[in-house]
Amino acid sequence: MATPLSAETAPAKTGAAASVEANGLNVIAESERHGTPRSLFWPWFAANISVLAIPYGAYVLGFGLSFWQALLAMVLGTILSFLLCGFVSLAGKRGSAPTMVLSRASFGVDGNRVPAFLSWLLLVGWETVLVVLATLASATVFDRLGWGGGNETKVIALIVVAGITVVTGVFGFQIIMKVQTWITLATGVLTVVYIALSFDEISWDAVTAHKSGGLPEVIGAVVLLVTALGLGWTNAAADYSRYLPRGVSGKGVVFWPTFGASLGPLVLIFFGILLAGSDEKISAAVQSDPIGALTTILPTWFLVPFALVAILGLIGGTVLDIYSSGLSMLSMGIKVPRYVAALIDGVVMTVGAVAVVFFADDFVGPFQGFLITGGVPLAAWCGIFLADMMLRRRDYHDEDLYDARGRYGSVRWSALALLALGTAVGWGLVTNTFADWLEWQGYLLDPFNLGGKEGTWAYAGLGVLVSLAIGFIGTALLTRGEVARQEALDDAPTDTARAEAPA
Repeated sequence: MATPLSAETAPAKTGAAASVEANGLNVIAESERHGTPRSLFWPWFAANISVLAIPYGAYVLGFGLSFWQALLAMVLGTILSFLLCGFVSLAGKRGSAPTMVLSRASFGVDGNRVPAFLSWLLLVGWETVLVVLATLASATVFDRLGWGGGNETKVIALIVVAGITVVTGVFGFQIIMKVQTWITLATGVLTVVYIALSFDEISWDAVTAHKSGGLPEVIGAVVLLVTALGLGWTNAAADYSRYLPRGVSGKGVVFWPTFGASLGPLVLIFFGILLAGSDEKISAAVQSDPIGALTTILPTWFLVPFALVAILGLIGGTVLDIYSSGLSMLSMGIKVPRYVAALIDGVVMTVGAVAVVFFADDFVGPFQGFLITGGVPLAAWCGIFLADMMLRRRDYHDEDLYDARGRYGSVRWSALALLALGTAVGWGLVTNTFADWLEWQGYLLDPFNLGGKEGTWAYAGLGVLVSLAIGFIGTALLTRGEVARQEALDDAPTDTARAEAPA
């Protein structure tokens, strides 16, 4: 006899776009699965078309790379990072449940509370980052227009951006898909105009005059983009593909998020490389106000449209983040409706944004510290999740994702051990001088003969890559037999399967 569905697992009607979505952690009912893989293009493109990608060009060149090395790092870092999202999206199609519910197959139903907390923390962190950027950009634009620009403007901008984010997150999937389509069209057109108006600032001779860096610098730039772009989305990637019918093309589910998410950043980072490589003042200015600095080369009449581009692009990312952070909160075992979780996250996001906007000395320091520190354990989780999914030949078992007595068990200690190992080794191989409280990182650079915290490899970000490899390879080697036993239960009678499942 099938296990009765709990409130957590029971399907709920999504409803019209104008109503609050009732779906939470449950597996999406067959009647609610609709669309094609191509529909994933819109949310992923909209969430990553933000002009924030333009300053990334300056950050890449900041590693001391030539123009051609910067292009190579841009292509590798962007496409590889979003390819990870494409593969995680495949799990959503196979399980029709949120990413951090499907992660229970890797960590156990109760053991998964650890990565769920990590996911929640990182997603709320990204929400805060994007709201901060929108607030700072608005203040800079209004200051140039002579309409203010001080704390009053920042307060108003923060309230507007945070309000739109929270309301959209509360209403849920259907309205997010509609909002993202509008954001895509608006930001796509206005970004092209921005590039056209700024193109006269490009000096090809200055860009190509940049000297080449070494392999550690190239790897460091690639890792920066991996952590700043796709890796930060992996813990939410299945939240949107879960609404697709399970019979759709798996290749399409991998391709469309990868393509949609990569397209905007490739164009914008490329332009950012040209812009920062042409003018050292712009390259330096983006360190304190990444988006506001871009307004210094614009004619006054385009400042308001530019502000619209910047804010809409950033909101496109925050609405996905707040939706998924709410799901991560529920996956931790907190018993509230999904929309209440979104409201709670909105409060935390707003408090964090206030702290950075009004009390932090700069933006880039906390931002890069956040990327490096959070990217290491997230990479370990991603490696574990993808290897576990690769080993599975069948779809996830719906009921057992919610039952600690089922095939996935309560706690899979091997996965938690790999997460801890990947994090410990990864933090030992990265350095973080952007915040005093993170200077302890990099403790393995000397023992591994990598030159210490001031050596050539100090800023290569090796810890992120090593953490990903530890999670993936360790899971592939240690859990193959366990996954095979789990899937063999599908061929056994129900009572026998339940008796043989891990305690």
